[in-house]
Amino acid sequence: MPYRAPLNDYRFIFENVVGLSRVSETERFAEATPELVEQILTEAARLSEEVIAPLNWPGDRNPAKLENGVVRTSPGFGDGYKAIAEGGWVGMAANPDHGGMGLPMAVTTAVNEMLSSACLSLQLCPLLSQGQIEALEHHASDELKALYLPKLTSGEWSGTMNLTEPQAGSDVGALRTKAEPNDDGSYRITGQKIYITWGDADFLPNVVHLVLARLPDAPAGTKGISLFLVPKYLPDAQGEPGEQNDLRVVSLEEKMGIHASPTCVMEFDGAKGWLVDGPNKGMAAMFTMMNNARLGVGAQGIGVGERAYQHALAYAMDRVQGKATGSGAIVEHADVRRMLTQMKADLFAARSIALMNAVSIDMAAATGEATWKARAALLTPITKVFGTEVGVQVSHEGVQIHGGMGFVEETGAAQFSRDARITPIYEGTNGIQAMDLVARKMMDGGEAAFSVLDAIQSEAEEARATHEALAQKVWEATEALRETTEWLVEQEMQDRFAGAVPYLRAFARVLGGAAHLRAAQRGDAARGALAAFYIDRLLPEHRALLTQARAGAAGLYALGLDDLTAA
Repeated sequence: MPYRAPLNDYRFIFENVVGLSRVSETERFAEATPELVEQILTEAARLSEEVIAPLNWPGDRNPAKLENGVVRTSPGFGDGYKAIAEGGWVGMAANPDHGGMGLPMAVTTAVNEMLSSACLSLQLCPLLSQGQIEALEHHASDELKALYLPKLTSGEWSGTMNLTEPQAGSDVGALRTKAEPNDDGSYRITGQKIYITWGDADFLPNVVHLVLARLPDAPAGTKGISLFLVPKYLPDAQGEPGEQNDLRVVSLEEKMGIHASPTCVMEFDGAKGWLVDGPNKGMAAMFTMMNNARLGVGAQGIGVGERAYQHALAYAMDRVQGKATGSGAIVEHADVRRMLTQMKADLFAARSIALMNAVSIDMAAATGEATWKARAALLTPITKVFGTEVGVQVSHEGVQIHGGMGFVEETGAAQFSRDARITPIYEGTNGIQAMDLVARKMMDGGEAAFSVLDAIQSEAEEARATHEALAQKVWEATEALRETTEWLVEQEMQDRFAGAVPYLRAFARVLGGAAHLRAAQRGDAARGALAAFYIDRLLPEHRALLTQARAGAAGLYALGLDDLTAA
């Protein structure tokens, strides 16, 4: 079925849930008027629906291939990418000094979600460029910025992230790729990287790789990692692609999903590269790119989930099976209605959390205030985890609603489930994101978390006047989360890690409850009914989750390795 961008949801959330008006009232984002935002969303919806969405199914059926060292992309992807680039969508949030639009991250996030719904395999290409642009804006020399940012921002060239090696996945500090200095200030980069998304493409005149490598005599572990810019083609005197660098695509991974996205094994054989920032500062620079991508990946999960929901809803409204009232279609069956309503409620919650995160990033950039920076940092792992978990669950339920037809590839439901499954894994697995939340994001003793919880409870108090029952449930859930947060920050790190995943999930449930409560107050009867469904049926999960979060680590090791392996 055709995809339709959820413009009404974006408009409602911007105006009534996350307060985008605060962003446009700042000097930095003053040009992001409601009229401009509406034009941006409308045009992005048209692009996503009419140009990009039709590429999704053919791309899955005709994946990218490596032929004689050249990555051959799926039919139509070159034209689709050209439409994205020429529309300025790669550089939406980029600095206008290098050709960007300078739009708020909140608007960029909404557009990225639409493009992810349309075709996740293709959207991955501009998403990685956006992350590289931000990393270079913050950490590169003026010379590198002048040479590379205009090309990346326009989408003429694309960017990648090269972290992972066969022996160094989540443990990035174990990488072996080395960087040796040349006489001209550049470096020779040698090593192999795996899982490099859009490492090459036949429609791109140049691909710019950001590569983590180790300088001679660098300290062990992550403290000794540096970041290098390594282009496929070395720019000539006019800044155009010249001599090919000493790098190549060794192979493409054969994946469960996102078949049309070329995931490359890259070999660097003395390739010429330039240091980004200073020696041994690579992780700080790369985390700028990764944090940008983590918000983007959360939006990808939501985007695939939205497409899966629309697909399942259309099938449920058309499929007649069994005895049902009303239309007679399966949408009238109670369990099918339960699944569809949960899909819609969770998508609204996840979308609201992602846009809360993006607005916090925008306010931090516009004001420089520490409170906004801390809030943005706190919400980033929650956005990534909850957005991707919702995408996986919604696409899973989409297959279930189709029944046996969902297990048959030609209906299309299975593709969404396969595509969504990567999102909880890349840019830091969801378990690592949860550990980050309870460790690095709680180094302030929970101050940022308590600030968010204070605001939710204050709003719940105000909501009692019109929605007493719903407000009370949100207030009580928030108080339970506060008590567990107080307990958490007093624990040893291993006990925090043991409960990190359920704790993050509970936090997301409460944030979703707050978003739905605002929707009930400010929306129509349908939004009130959806809020009641979420708060009455889904929010109560927080109790069991918080119980798990406080269970500690000891029980995880009660079974020895022999016990685990016993038949």
